[in-house]
Amino acid sequence: MPNPIKTPADSVVETRYLVMPGHANAFGTAFGGAIMSWIDMVAAMAAQKHCSREVVTAGIDSVAFESPIRIGDQVILLACVNYVSKTSMEVGVKVIRENPATGEQITATRAFLTFVAVDENHRPVAAPKLTPKTDDEQRRWKNAALRVKTRKQLRQQTIR
Repeated sequence: MPNPIKTPADSVVETRYLVMPGHANAFGTAFGGAIMSWIDMVAAMAAQKHCSREVVTAGIDSVAFESPIRIGDQVILLACVNYVSKTSMEVGVKVIRENPATGEQITATRAFLTFVAVDENHRPVAAPKLTPKTDDEQRRWKNAALRVKTRKQLRQQTIR
């Protein structure tokens, strides 16, 4: 039975966390590791939503911390599948910090992760195709395709 074709919008996942003292360092800002674990979790949910099956993290391709997140901030994580190869998917995650008193929102972190769809024996299987529809989805698809190509070229150059 062929895999259905899906759009990036079909995989969107949004979640929130409240930054507590246990998530922060001595300066009162969130540990990068805490944010990264939230990123990995929401990205996996988006990949699972796209595939309707189990996925495994193959790589955290990039994480850019753009603005600090402080104790008491609410953190909004938005994840979406940007690109699909045969068995792997790139998921983009945007992390927004929100001041709960003012409602001000600032993009704090951006990340790109690669997931692989797996069967019940944890063997890679084909992921559903992805058809970007909107201009934004097409832009993200093209940018992801460039990142995938660059990662493959870098891997070939560094393994030799």
